[in-house]
Amino acid sequence: MSDTAEQVEAAEPTETEEQRHKRQRERRVAALRGARRVLARPGFMTSLRERIALLDGADGLYDLDEPSDMYGNGVVEALEEKTAALLGTEAAAFFPTGTMAQQVALRCWAGRTGDPVVALHGLGHPELHERNAFSRVSGLLPVRLTDAPRQPTADEVRGFDEPFGALMLELPLREAGYLLPTWEELTEVVQAARERDAVVHFDGARLWECTTHFGRPLAEIAGLADSVYVSFYKSLKGYGGAALAGPRTLVEEAKVWRHRYGGQVFQQFPTALSALAGLERELPRLPAYVAHARVVAAALREGLAAAGLPWARVHPEAPHTHEFQVWLPCDPDTAGEAALRQAEETGTMLFSHPWDAGGPGLALTEVSVGESGLEWTADDVRAAVADFAARLKS
Repeated sequence: MSDTAEQVEAAEPTETEEQRHKRQRERRVAALRGARRVLARPGFMTSLRERIALLDGADGLYDLDEPSDMYGNGVVEALEEKTAALLGTEAAAFFPTGTMAQQVALRCWAGRTGDPVVALHGLGHPELHERNAFSRVSGLLPVRLTDAPRQPTADEVRGFDEPFGALMLELPLREAGYLLPTWEELTEVVQAARERDAVVHFDGARLWECTTHFGRPLAEIAGLADSVYVSFYKSLKGYGGAALAGPRTLVEEAKVWRHRYGGQVFQQFPTALSALAGLERELPRLPAYVAHARVVAAALREGLAAAGLPWARVHPEAPHTHEFQVWLPCDPDTAGEAALRQAEETGTMLFSHPWDAGGPGLALTEVSVGESGLEWTADDVRAAVADFAARLKS
């Protein structure tokens, strides 16, 4: 090789991790849009046209001849009232993000209890995905009850070795596989917090789909806590937004802090309407998604076992919600490439979420069963797994 060629080769920029992830995401979006059959079709990966279509029929959700909202009135208030009614609380406040809603809720509780310490799970969203916002922004002091990939126990709450003013429970615990406690375990944990004179706040971003597992209506589940946060875009497919629900006095104070945090947005009617659409259309479907997720998970287990993949796992084996994890004994790039090739070459997309490293030599992805997943029989899943596994080994 000449000196000039060596200089040119040396000058070629290497792809950064961020660029690689961007390229993979673009390819995954293209594969998703081109596939004829998709097990899970995440709303955030669809086109603007498809997202806007969520508002088709919006005149049946709210009177569109009413004045538009301004700073939280009108359709936003209607959404707040509907949310409070569903959760059985006195009131609810709409927030642009769940990060803001939960900081405000726990800040308000800290003012009432005089204790800024919040006991939570080490795998909870605030600990992993919010850049220490509790402590850096809101003056809260998070302490970890446990880092184990399971829900915290009543004994851990009772025996924790320092005081705390609030207990925050994520239902379900996403990073552990969308895990939920049993109803008896949940009530015992809440009781343990009460014994310590702590308030209880539910991080219920996905609380909507917990009713099947608990065998209880939403209002009874939410009624265990002093306050609850719910998301409008995760399970309900809205454009964004969240709500904080609880006692009226807490919610009124939260609205003051919402303004201070910059959440008093001028107009939010598209997001509010999409949330109303989710409550009207998606919420009633969630029990069917949860039930079919168990069918899909069983077929995935059977297909992976038949393919002879060592240590392949579906977690939990019987999903607690309509979402769960799949673990494979390979690196995430290998699994991701096999999933993309399957979609691109066959028009069938079994795994539409990205693959991450679950540990040395382990790949992890999430599976969500929604409307498109209901069309898949157990035989369809097993056949798709066999095809995916063949590509994984090639």
